[in-house]
Amino acid sequence: MAVSEAIPAVGAVDYGVPHVAVIMDGNGRWAKMRGWPRLVGHRRGAERVKQIVRACPDMGVSWLTVYAFSTENWKRSTEEVLGLMKIFARYIEKEADALSAEGVRMRFIGGRDRLDPKLQKLMAGIEARTAGNTRLNLTVAINYGGRDELARASARLARDLAAGVICEADLGEAALEARLDTAGIPDPDLVIRTSGESRTSNFMPWQAAYSEYEFTQTLWPDFGPEALAEVLARFGQRERRFGGAKA
Repeated sequence: MAVSEAIPAVGAVDYGVPHVAVIMDGNGRWAKMRGWPRLVGHRRGAERVKQIVRACPDMGVSWLTVYAFSTENWKRSTEEVLGLMKIFARYIEKEADALSAEGVRMRFIGGRDRLDPKLQKLMAGIEARTAGNTRLNLTVAINYGGRDELARASARLARDLAAGVICEADLGEAALEARLDTAGIPDPDLVIRTSGESRTSNFMPWQAAYSEYEFTQTLWPDFGPEALAEVLARFGQRERRFGGAKA
């Protein structure tokens, strides 16, 4: 059940897509199709993340956000959830040196209270260690749900209003946005969902309001740098008007 493979060569081309967000779907199905346990698919998916992270800077992508575990994924079997948490911890431990050396800044969005304290510590550690890196900004959504994020941001806003940190005149989109998990992170230009599903699954509803979407049949473990390059090339053919009329 080998899950590693060489990174295919992809030429350096700036496709003009600064921020790509990915709903990484299809790991379990990929494994099931081969008669393997679902966790094998998740491990293969983690390998794909490493490949995509290394390929992004040469494609002009400076921000990459990946949906690793949603607030709804707790409904899965205990075995799968615990296995996923181990994969997350192992990724951080094994990739810390490489991410630092390659200029990748890593941070996390989502509620952390429900996560294992050891994993929380690893997350905080790599965030601090890579905080000065600028070549690629990698954001990993763990225990993340868009509605949950908006509810937590609204609660922060209410507390700040009650405490006098802000006044009623300050209330608005900017005030709420500043209290989102993604404060300081630009909105994604393109959201990709793998595995053939055509829904957004509670992923960044605020931030992706004007993002372009690409739904691909390819399962995430099969979505390599070449597949990403093809999607980015198609993105360049789209006209983004952000609500304005075509000239």
